[in-house]
Amino acid sequence: MAATLTPTARRGYGLGSVATGSFGTVPGLLLLPYLTDRLGIAAGLAGLIVFLPKAWDVVLNPIAGRISDRSTHPGGRRRPFLIWSGTALAVAFVLLFSGPTSPSGVAATWVVVTFLVCASAYAFFQVPYVAMPAEMTEDYDERTRLMTWRVAILALAILVSGGLSPIIRDALGPEWGYRGVGLFVGALILLGTVGVWRGTRDTPMSRAATAGGSLADQLRVVAASPPFRTLLLVFVLQALATGAMLAGVDYVARVLLGGGAASTVLFLCFVAPALLVTPLWQRVGEARGKRAGYLWGSVLLLVGAAATLATVRVGLAAAALSVAVVGIGYAACQMFPLAMLPDVAAADTAATGEDRAGTYTGVWTAGETLGLAIGPFLYAAVLTIGGYVSSTDAGARQPDSAQVAIALGFTVMPAVLVAISLVFLRRYRLDVEVAR
Repeated sequence: MAATLTPTARRGYGLGSVATGSFGTVPGLLLLPYLTDRLGIAAGLAGLIVFLPKAWDVVLNPIAGRISDRSTHPGGRRRPFLIWSGTALAVAFVLLFSGPTSPSGVAATWVVVTFLVCASAYAFFQVPYVAMPAEMTEDYDERTRLMTWRVAILALAILVSGGLSPIIRDALGPEWGYRGVGLFVGALILLGTVGVWRGTRDTPMSRAATAGGSLADQLRVVAASPPFRTLLLVFVLQALATGAMLAGVDYVARVLLGGGAASTVLFLCFVAPALLVTPLWQRVGEARGKRAGYLWGSVLLLVGAAATLATVRVGLAAAALSVAVVGIGYAACQMFPLAMLPDVAAADTAATGEDRAGTYTGVWTAGETLGLAIGPFLYAAVLTIGGYVSSTDAGARQPDSAQVAIALGFTVMPAVLVAISLVFLRRYRLDVEVAR
């Protein structure tokens, strides 16, 4: 296993984020509005529908990690999972938005089943994909460089998929809009799948012995790691926050900012800064350490979310500025934990001589999935408390209480979650010397 990776290996690995970014973004951005405003399903039930298939991944992801840990495929321990599961995910995503729109019970069942298939396929793509960096390089700083590529491509994928999907939906109209989104995002997922599979084909991977024992035994070992527990808790809390904000973008744009291009503008401001600041965050990590960079990014995420409560009432320009601050912090909160996770897994392998990177990442992605699933569910709960009116009528008027709920769920709730995460992040102790 090379300490320093080639540029081709870094770019090739990063291409997998086209698939993870597209699938991780568009359902969080549009699935809840699809259910409430296209299918006419009540906000509380819609939130449950979005949550349940992802909750399934909380169970499935550690299993997927253990299966990939035990793989003896001649094509590699992780890579063969990428091409098959990624292709299945692309097909299932097209079907997600292609089902019936009435009666509501049948339409809701279609969404649950197809989203469950999507979630299952995604588990067997994401978990091996996230496990690969621990086996691609032993170098502490090289993992940061690898994550810089991944997060930059991730930001571009989120920008393209999340920025264009609402435009496609609106341009094609209510009948074909969401179906067009399904085809568009399915194509992006397939592009990322093929890209990472081919781009990493010449990269040597470590082949430490597979950790013995049952899945339950390995989960106990992983759960006993203090740095992993701390890092996971912080990341899950922040996934809750970002999941809620993503779910709220469309509601804030339509109800509070008058619709039009507001949804796209807010989304671009949330994601686009990562394309510019990720290399700067890399320099911060190399100069001051990953933990320090993660702390600073989290503070920016908190400040930006809290400030948006005021700016969203001023107008689109002011809201866009505060959301851009969120985006700068969000870039750090994606890059640093993803660079720190391989450090934790590699430190365990160095100490025990056994590879359980898949189990670590299985639990990690289960936590991330749970956070991103509960985030929209919490946002839907806030809408329900506020009396949000679900309707297929695009012009339906929302009561003042619903407008307040839309704003609070998008700003105050995420800010509080990030503030709690900072308390735990300060306890992380796996520094450069230990990681090396």
